[in-house]
Amino acid sequence: MTHELDRTAAVTSLGAGAYAAHLDPGWVVGGGVNGGYVLAVATAALRAELAGVGHLDPVSTSGYYLSPSVPGPATVRTRVLRTGGRRSTVAATLSQEQDGVEVDRLTVLAVLGTVEAGGAPASDAALEAVRREPAPVDLPPVEECVSAADDPDGARLAPPLMQRLDLRLDPAYAGWAVGRPSRAGVVQGWLRLADHRPPDPWSLLVVADALPPVSFDLGLPGWAPTVELTVHVRQRPVDGWLRVRHATRTVAGGSFEEDCEIWDEAGHLVAQARQLALLPRAPRTPS
Repeated sequence: MTHELDRTAAVTSLGAGAYAAHLDPGWVVGGGVNGGYVLAVATAALRAELAGVGHLDPVSTSGYYLSPSVPGPATVRTRVLRTGGRRSTVAATLSQEQDGVEVDRLTVLAVLGTVEAGGAPASDAALEAVRREPAPVDLPPVEECVSAADDPDGARLAPPLMQRLDLRLDPAYAGWAVGRPSRAGVVQGWLRLADHRPPDPWSLLVVADALPPVSFDLGLPGWAPTVELTVHVRQRPVDGWLRVRHATRTVAGGSFEEDCEIWDEAGHLVAQARQLALLPRAPRTPS
């Protein structure tokens, strides 16, 4: 059976580097379709374009969000900038028709190649000797974390995106859900896709933008539109739960940066990401 992400992010070749897609309403969050999912759709077209050379894993992917995507048909136009033995550099633009006019939603610059399994030793002993990566974030057991499904009203009112995920948030940074944010600028927890699709380098593009924004933990609920998102996939994850941590150190000028780290169930750091997002509007104080 085809998993939901593979089915809803699939693309069909139109020839000459162009691909047809359909952005599924199940990935809507805030004021548009989730940015990580849209990035995955555009990257699906890049993977299809490079299938002949076997470069299928997104090693480094940067997406620039030009306008909010909406559910419905989309077109991805790809361009191969360079093909090498180990990696290829490619670009893509995803657009949608709006009031009879084609509007660009996302432009992508990416490097695709092959990502090794987590923990695989480097081929060069000298490189392996200096190997280092941050230890997995310390989380309570999955059963002690907070799920939207724990609250019938919360599950009903959650955006469609949350129904695509099995997300268990660390209670220490989930107080924003009941009006008590920690104000540390952190959101972290366990995550897997709701249909238990095994994680792979491509699906990590979605995971990197799946948690609620850290602005929630700063006491600023509301949609936080992504301006730019870069994802570096470091290792191929093993099957199972992912540990995901989002944190911010800078909130200024109406925007914030959000750093993401993702570990697999074996404790390997499998991806890192950074995005720039706009702050939600502060709630109005009754006069």
